[in-house]
Amino acid sequence: MFNRFGIMLLCLLLLGACGETKTPGKLQKVGLLVPETINDQVWGTKGYKGMLKIQSKFNVDVFYKEGMNSQAVVERAVEEFEQKGVNLIFGHGSEYAEYFNNISKNHPKIHFVSFNGDAKTSNTTSLNFKAHAMGFFGGMIAAHMSKTNKVGVLAAYEWQPEIEGFYQGALAENKKTSVSIEYVGNWDDSTRATQLAHQMLENGVDVVYPAGDGFNVPVIEQVKEKGSYVIGYVSDQSDLGESTVLTSTLQQVDTLYEKVAAQYNDGKLKSGNLSFDFQDNVISLGKFSPLVPKDFIENMNKQINQYKKTGKLPK
Repeated sequence: MFNRFGIMLLCLLLLGACGETKTPGKLQKVGLLVPETINDQVWGTKGYKGMLKIQSKFNVDVFYKEGMNSQAVVERAVEEFEQKGVNLIFGHGSEYAEYFNNISKNHPKIHFVSFNGDAKTSNTTSLNFKAHAMGFFGGMIAAHMSKTNKVGVLAAYEWQPEIEGFYQGALAENKKTSVSIEYVGNWDDSTRATQLAHQMLENGVDVVYPAGDGFNVPVIEQVKEKGSYVIGYVSDQSDLGESTVLTSTLQQVDTLYEKVAAQYNDGKLKSGNLSFDFQDNVISLGKFSPLVPKDFIENMNKQINQYKKTGKLPK
């Protein structure tokens, strides 16, 4: 059984750069901490792919550790990374912002990067996806394709900006649309998520947006069995069924990691909280189902390009 707390030899075999020539700049070696696993095919896998991109572009050694879900284990992992010469560490989740705030002063030669948190020290940065527009365009597609005028958002937490975005986008496309919103209260509770999805489907919802990377795959499989539709989340999930997945709202974490590594290598990575949207080419829509009308897809692409230019969503 795979040891989540990481076997660094395995990481070296999988990810270690072979050559000795390094890209000139500040970047030396890079570490990744994930709360669960890199094998979830969604969020964790995205982080792992980001490490592969960094390794390929900068020819540096990269390492990862799984199961990093407490302050104590994070501190031990950071110490190990530092001993190996790592000077840029990505914490793959919002929880790492607090962990890094607490320990960053003890590791001044390392820059710490987290997601969707509040970075408070000079060598910490938090990357925040501006997910409102992402949800908005997903809502437009859901409302357009719904046959019952009932769509649903299955979110992890209330603070997710894509929830309000989805609601507004659905109504912008069709004011007769009824939007159901349910909260799982956890990123990974697939049992509760599928229970809530079942209730939605029983109540006539025929397009579901499972906005939680830890439970969206089982929800998609459940919706597929019912013959209804979904909007994928974080990754392009069209491979789970083009007749089920209308499109996906993509957060291209791997591309963003590569951008951040480049900024750090050039000495241009800012501390504090940074935000990214469609304009930064790290948020987009995925492959469209062949069921979505081509003229509607063309209109969606125009609306997205307009948003990228003006920052204004359709009304």
